[in-house]
Amino acid sequence: MPEHSRLTPSQRRIRAVGAAHSRWAHEPDRTAALRPARDAFAARFEREVDPDGTLPPDERAKRARNAEKAYMARLALRSAKARTARKGVPPVVSPDPSP
Repeated sequence: MPEHSRLTPSQRRIRAVGAAHSRWAHEPDRTAALRPARDAFAARFEREVDPDGTLPPDERAKRARNAEKAYMARLALRSAKARTARKGVPPVVSPDPSP
């Protein structure tokens, strides 16, 4: 039986955290190591706002920054809702504005 299948989820997490720390402890240039990931993340939003590549580069970059901010805001909202749910607080229901 493989070792990973004998570990609990908590133990797998601890092992993964240790591996990540070990990897970054031996990385001479963290910025360069993460450049491909940052570039791919930015390209995702550029493709989202200009899938055909027809916008001027400055307009595409401006829209991509807004798309990224919207994405981060949605993540923040999901995170806030999850924290509230973990605390056991019932969600707030806004009243229906229609009569």
